[in-house]
Amino acid sequence: MKLSFENVTKRFSSLQVIDGFSREVEKGELVALVGPSGCGKSTLLHIAAGLEMPSSGRMLVNGQPVQGPSPERMLMFQENALYPWQTLLQNVAMALEFQNVARREAQRQARDWLAKVNLAGFEDYYPHQVSGGMRQRAALARAFISNPKVLLLDEPFGALDALTRMTLQDALRALIRALRPTVLLVTHDVDEALFLADRILVFSSRPATVLKEFNVQHHEKTHDLSEFAAMRRQILELLGIHAGQDEIAKTLEGAEV
Repeated sequence: MKLSFENVTKRFSSLQVIDGFSREVEKGELVALVGPSGCGKSTLLHIAAGLEMPSSGRMLVNGQPVQGPSPERMLMFQENALYPWQTLLQNVAMALEFQNVARREAQRQARDWLAKVNLAGFEDYYPHQVSGGMRQRAALARAFISNPKVLLLDEPFGALDALTRMTLQDALRALIRALRPTVLLVTHDVDEALFLADRILVFSSRPATVLKEFNVQHHEKTHDLSEFAAMRRQILELLGIHAGQDEIAKTLEGAEV
């Protein structure tokens, strides 16, 4: 599905968070939104999901105005939002049961999807019995099981440690390459954006406007990303971050304390 933002502006009372945003996201493309906290990135996801309406302008999917939420547009948050009283299998199967798929068939497909995200053998575990990374794997399975045409990701790995985050980025990239949904990704992790995205939009502080767009489409990316070093520096500079300081921050983030 193709997403079209046509001069989208959003205000909450007197607070303007988005100012005349116009962009298209082509079918099967992954576009990452990077910018300061509170600049309106997540609000754009909510508008695409149909959870918020623009104050002015239009949000279109395949040329049709978005009127509200749809199962074809799946929104995934940083919190895994699994129900603690249900097993991983039941949590994943629920996405199909909400679409009136028979429980036995929903659980059969859920079992297959848990295997795809390397959770075979953990179907009957409850969320509190597994790690944060495993919970997020289950959330990925739940997001993909209904085969959404549009995937809206709001910092999906932001709460995880660096190693787990990279592992799940690999899993997400493999699923996206296999199923080719249209994806909007909000992230504060510049390396994550470089690794996953076809294009990166760097936003200003509120109200959000696009400072610069970067084309990073590359089918054989690795986590090394050395070929994108110059682009990474540009993005960090646009965000007001000195590259050397950022490297120190990343090192401290991965250190044990």
